[in-house]
Amino acid sequence: MNNVASPKEYKLSTRSTYYIFALLFLLYFFDYVDRMIVTSLFPFIQKEWGLTDTQSGLLVSMVYWSIVAFVLPVSILVDRWSRKRTIGIMAFILSMATLACAFTKTFPQLLATRAAIGIGEAGYAPAGTAMLSGLFPEGKRSRMMGLWNMSIPLGTAVGIGLGGFIAAHWGWRHAFGVVAIPGAIVAILFFFVKDYKTVELVKTDATCKTGPSKMSKMDIVREFLSTPSLIFTNLGFIGCVFANNAIMVWLPTYFHRTTGIPVSEAGMKVSMLMILAIIGLPLGGWLADMWFRKRPSARLLFPAITTILNALFIFTAFSFMEGKTQYLTLLGMGVLASAFAPAAIIATQEVIHPGLRAISYSVCVIVQNLLGASLAPIVIGKISDLHGIKVAMSIIPVFLVISALLFFTGSFFYKRDLDKVEKIALECED
Repeated sequence: MNNVASPKEYKLSTRSTYYIFALLFLLYFFDYVDRMIVTSLFPFIQKEWGLTDTQSGLLVSMVYWSIVAFVLPVSILVDRWSRKRTIGIMAFILSMATLACAFTKTFPQLLATRAAIGIGEAGYAPAGTAMLSGLFPEGKRSRMMGLWNMSIPLGTAVGIGLGGFIAAHWGWRHAFGVVAIPGAIVAILFFFVKDYKTVELVKTDATCKTGPSKMSKMDIVREFLSTPSLIFTNLGFIGCVFANNAIMVWLPTYFHRTTGIPVSEAGMKVSMLMILAIIGLPLGGWLADMWFRKRPSARLLFPAITTILNALFIFTAFSFMEGKTQYLTLLGMGVLASAFAPAAIIATQEVIHPGLRAISYSVCVIVQNLLGASLAPIVIGKISDLHGIKVAMSIIPVFLVISALLFFTGSFFYKRDLDKVEKIALECED
C-alpha cells in the first residue's frame, strides 16, 4: 500500500526533513495570525466606520473568496513547477498584504487588502500538504499533519487575542502592522530549502507492454471523478469548516453581547478555546494513524466520529447552557473541532496520483472555502442581524451532522481507492 518514498529514499537527512517541517509550521502559524486578527478588531472598525455585522463578516469572507479564485492555478504551479518557490512567493505576498491593511482609510480599501491576503494564502495549504505527504511515510502522515495543523489554532488564538489587546492600547491599524513582518522573514528562508523533483504524470496500463504512459487531461479529470472517497471527503469538509469558521469569527462577539464582558476579554476567552486544538489535532492524527494500520477506512471513519461528537457538544452548549457551564462544555468543542482534519487532509493525498497532490488539496480548499468558510461569516452575521446572535450560533451543529454522514459514506470506498493509486517513488532535487 505504500505509494511514496520514505524520508530516507527522499535523500534528505532527518535534520533537513524536520527543518522544512518547522518552516512550514511557522508559515502556517503566521498565515492564521494574519487571517484571523481582524475578527477581534470588528468592534473598533465598526465604531470608526459604522459597519454592520454583515459587512464585518465580509472582511473575513473576502479572504476565502480570493483563495477560491487563485488556489487552483497556483496549485498547478506547485505540482508542475516548484513547491518551495511557490510557497515562498505566496507567503511573502500574504505578509505584505497584511501590512497594507494598516494603511487603509476606508472600508473598500480594507476589503481590497483582505482580498490580497487571500491571493497570498492561495497556494500555501495545498503546497505544504503535498510536501508533508512526500516527506513522511503513510504510517506517520496523519500525526505529522496533526502537528502541522496545530499552527492553525495557535495562530488563530494569537491573532484573536493579540488583535484586541493592540487595538485597545494603540489602535486597530497597528495590529496589522505588528503581525506582518515575521511571516515575511520566514517566507524568505523557505527559498533555500531542498524540495523533491516534480513528479511525472504517468500511469501504468496493464494492457501496455511498453511501461507507463503520459496521462492525458481526461486521465487527470477521471482521476478525480472516479475516486468516490475523495469526493465524499471534499464534501465532508464543507460543514466542518463552516462550523469552525463561524465559531472563530462570531464567538468573541457572542460572549461580548451575551455576557457584557469587554471585547478584549471575549477575544481571550475564545483564544483559550481555540488553543485546545493543540490537543485535538495531534491526538486525532495519532489515533487515526493507529487505527489506519488495522483498518484503512479509518482515514474517514475517524473524522465521522469526531465530527458527530463535536456537533453534540456545540448543540448542548448553545441550546441548554449559559455562563461558566456553557464555557466548560465548549472546552469539548475546542478539542474536537479540529480532530477530524489530520486524517481527512491525508485522505486527499493518499487516494490520488502523487503528481496531483497539491491540485487535489486545492480542489478541497475550493470546495470548503466557497461553500463553507466564506459563507459562514456572512450567513451567521445575517442571521445575527435578523434574529440575534444566540439564534445564529444555535444552527451550527446541523452542518456538522451532515459532514459526519458524508465522511462515513466515503469510508466504504477508501480501501478500494487506495489500492488503485499509482506507485511512484519521489526523488530529491539536485
